[in-house]
Amino acid sequence: MDSYFIPLIRLRLAIGASLLALTALAFAGSETSTDSSTRRFTLRQAIETAFQRNPDILRARQEIRRTKGVLIEVRAQAIPHLDATSNWSYRDPSLLLGADQTFTSTPYTYNLDLAGSQLLYNGSFIPAIKGAGSAADASLYALRDTIDTVIATVRQQFYQVVLNKDLIGVQEESVQLLESQLKDQQNRFEAGTVPRFNVLQAEVALANQQPSLITARNNYRIALLQLAKTIGLDFDPRRGDRSPLECVGELSYLPLDMPLTQAVELGKERRPSLKQQRANIMVQVQQLRGAFANLQPSINAQGGYAFESSRFSSQLSDLAQGWFVGISGSWAIFDGLETVGKVKQARATLSQSKIAYDDGVRQVELEIQQAYSNLQQDRELYFSQSKNVDQAREALRLASARLGVGAGVQLDVLNAQLALTQAQSTRLSALAAYNTDMAEFDRATATDTNYPDTFDDPLARKNRETRMIKTTKPESGGSKPAGQ
Repeated sequence: MDSYFIPLIRLRLAIGASLLALTALAFAGSETSTDSSTRRFTLRQAIETAFQRNPDILRARQEIRRTKGVLIEVRAQAIPHLDATSNWSYRDPSLLLGADQTFTSTPYTYNLDLAGSQLLYNGSFIPAIKGAGSAADASLYALRDTIDTVIATVRQQFYQVVLNKDLIGVQEESVQLLESQLKDQQNRFEAGTVPRFNVLQAEVALANQQPSLITARNNYRIALLQLAKTIGLDFDPRRGDRSPLECVGELSYLPLDMPLTQAVELGKERRPSLKQQRANIMVQVQQLRGAFANLQPSINAQGGYAFESSRFSSQLSDLAQGWFVGISGSWAIFDGLETVGKVKQARATLSQSKIAYDDGVRQVELEIQQAYSNLQQDRELYFSQSKNVDQAREALRLASARLGVGAGVQLDVLNAQLALTQAQSTRLSALAAYNTDMAEFDRATATDTNYPDTFDDPLARKNRETRMIKTTKPESGGSKPAGQ
């Protein structure tokens, strides 16, 4: 039971598998910056930092240590106990005088007992030990689920930072084009080829574009602060109002190559949250068994060695010593239906855990289907807007050329510029949404990380056996698994 705590607490295997899975998504970049108070992070570095500093992961680690302590405490019931007890007392000699005015015993008495005890049977400590072990397993799966959630969150926030940075570039490009358009119209106005209205129209268009650029820059700053909080970076007074970090990377498109049915089955098999709920069910099963403990006897064995002073001698060295052994037991014949009440509570709690597990399975199915549908939407938007950007850029070129030769109007150029900006923003947003939903899909299917299981989950084993039966042909002249 204890063998998997240390490796998983250190997250060596989990980190290695998750980072291998994210290698295709990791971005290359320098780890240092010219500004000593601003750290540069690739996606991989951000995830590694979150592993070490994210408070949710740190709390989950401490929960593992707590449940391990509970398991040790419960196991102590099955281990022999050794106790040493002693007593020394003094009585006033006047209280010890007999009828003949002689001392009947010494005023000093003492004793020392070294006793060992062993619980032989009480009907509750075995279920308690198994239940504590399942609780430790549940805390381990809770850590795994927390890791998956944090990885997905870091990825999503990292992509949001990259998106906002790219949107700043789109808005800056639009502002530069509008500034160029304004300068061109001012030159034409000074030459007397266009009216003052064209200059005013260009100035208004430029002024209307400035708020979008300001908003994009603010969104970028806020996204950086949110990511810094998630990966556990503290505020550094040396940086002042500068950004707490810098993200190095770009958005990319990696097609999803997994059918929905396979994704759902994979998620139900690998999701740590479902494994945690299955472990909680095992805890409740053991608690139900422990609830019947009062119907069974409790048997204990004791033994040891005792030293006692003589009560009829004033010499402290006069003592009696010897071994003692014994067996004690108790059995509640009637406890006022207390056990009945405990059993009813335990059965109801077990039923609640099973209902919660069934609902958790449906929730996982829902999350996977939603993420799959969102990915399909993002993919369609991205490709449609990629074509639209090319068309909008060509439309802007033609409108500018027509205006340059006097065959077009300025409004056509401004509208074409606005359409290009919108198309570029929509394409970037779709690409960022695709990456973000891919992170959610990986979390929902538990494909972001790969954890080794070091114990056999009885519920998972039952599910695997059921699937093997369903995917095996009936015996008819040498059967073999379907699909082979």
